[in-house]
Amino acid sequence: MGKRKRISADARKEANKSLYFASLRNVPTSPRKMRLVADMIRGKEVNLALNMLHFSTKEAAGRVEKLLLSAIDNWKQKNNGANVEEANLYVKTIFVDSARILKRLRPAPQGRGHRIRKRSNHVTLFVDSKVSENQEN
Repeated sequence: MGKRKRISADARKEANKSLYFASLRNVPTSPRKMRLVADMIRGKEVNLALNMLHFSTKEAAGRVEKLLLSAIDNWKQKNNGANVEEANLYVKTIFVDSARILKRLRPAPQGRGHRIRKRSNHVTLFVDSKVSENQEN
């Protein structure tokens, strides 16, 4: 790695130390279905988002709920076990990216084959405290 790239990488790592996030890789659900769940909780407070995910009927909601709990634990770990209710945590950013696509063939009439694309995705979720933003301003 060159010197310029190393400096850039170190700066990026330092910037990530102040962010609280969790990521989920290679989820075997289509990105479109996962984005419906992600849009549901974007910008919401953590307790409200957990309740919404827990009572949602979508399959992807269970995975996102587990991811949100992981992000909350990451926040607690960096803040020495601070209380979540006092910090007023909320879902700052959540985004869903497409991952690998498994390509399969399904038999079709008259000797043809139709291509089936089994999609998967990556989810990244950032949480932040509204209290810290108010103190800085």
